[in-house]
Amino acid sequence: MIRPMSSTNTVTLRDKVQLLSASEIERTLVRLAHEIVEKNNGVQNLALVGIRRRGIPLAKRVAAILERIEKVPVPVGTLDITLYRDDLSTIGTKPEVKPKAMECDIAGKDVVLVDDVLYTGRTIRAALDALFDCGRPRKVQLLVLIDRGHRELPIEAAFVGRRVQTTQQEVIEVKLEETDKTEKVMLVERVSEDRP
Repeated sequence: MIRPMSSTNTVTLRDKVQLLSASEIERTLVRLAHEIVEKNNGVQNLALVGIRRRGIPLAKRVAAILERIEKVPVPVGTLDITLYRDDLSTIGTKPEVKPKAMECDIAGKDVVLVDDVLYTGRTIRAALDALFDCGRPRKVQLLVLIDRGHRELPIEAAFVGRRVQTTQQEVIEVKLEETDKTEKVMLVERVSEDRP
């Protein structure tokens, strides 16, 4: 499928390959939950924090799987990093950052920060700033559904659903039922259209 990125742009996105189906996403999250239990010797001091937008439903799903495995609820917080991004200065005056209260107490906890795609690392850097404004966790680990490489910052995930080698022209699209009313992970490619 080919779809325009915007009405004024001559760049479109073309589907290349489906990386994960709905059932593969579920199996991947189950595996990641087991890895979390193993690496943290259970879930006693654990909290999951999802990065807005698709990290939040992923964190909630992993927490539900952890509860099924360990028979103990795992608290889930949400993080909106919009005001922490390092590219805000390129779009106007820098707004005043006021941290939003976390839904769960993260002070002294082993926090698993959850996001859909790890790319340059800039989103995670901003998320760490936002997270520490909400409290001081004992330890922070990163879980991502897809690691596509091309890091600009020294950030690595402790828990990775799938590593996918991409070019700069390629984009990973994660679609989740909660946010997109469909469930899949696609590798798509930016295609320039030559117009006279």
